[in-house]
Amino acid sequence: MKTEDLITLLAAGESKVDRGIAARRYALALGWGTCGALLLMAALLGMRADLADAAHLTMFWVKLAYVAGLAVASLLAAARLSRPGMPLAWTKGALAAPVLAMWLLALFVLWRADASARTALFFGQTWTSCPLLVAMLSVPIFAAVVWAMRGLAPTRLRLAGAAAGLLSGASGALVYCLHCPEMDAPFLGFWYLLGILIPTAFGALLGPRLLRW
Repeated sequence: MKTEDLITLLAAGESKVDRGIAARRYALALGWGTCGALLLMAALLGMRADLADAAHLTMFWVKLAYVAGLAVASLLAAARLSRPGMPLAWTKGALAAPVLAMWLLALFVLWRADASARTALFFGQTWTSCPLLVAMLSVPIFAAVVWAMRGLAPTRLRLAGAAAGLLSGASGALVYCLHCPEMDAPFLGFWYLLGILIPTAFGALLGPRLLRW
């Protein structure tokens, strides 16, 4: 079709926009990506043996709410960055809220704890592997989210790539919760966040190349 014909067609209002396409693409991407992360976790790490008992603990659900909140906020940011001219506005606050809440809880826990116990609360038992495992589980989700974005119209490619990485990192952390035994707020507020920020950084670096259209 010639450019002039396309302009005429659009001006005549005969081109219908499917407003649900973004929601469908992201639902499909997160569905398949999360399945891939779950399979990867099951094959390489396995579920925590005491998951049923852990589900009765408040901090287990606090941990899930923390990463789920980040995942939902980053999904909203990614969806807005997938379309031209959409401001982030309140999504910045939505992204900051789960992190600030966990940091405040971490400060309270450290303040209440004995000085001798603070190091263990911060480092836990798995600080050397946790961020890398979260990043590893984010890989299939990141690939799926990039596919979803490429089918839309992102214009701020570096920022959109960072949002894709943040969404995949938070979703990967959500899957990792089924394996990870750590439940102390200082650990979650730092090492989980570090694991989520690794794919965020890679997304920002690779966004201009992967999302070009």
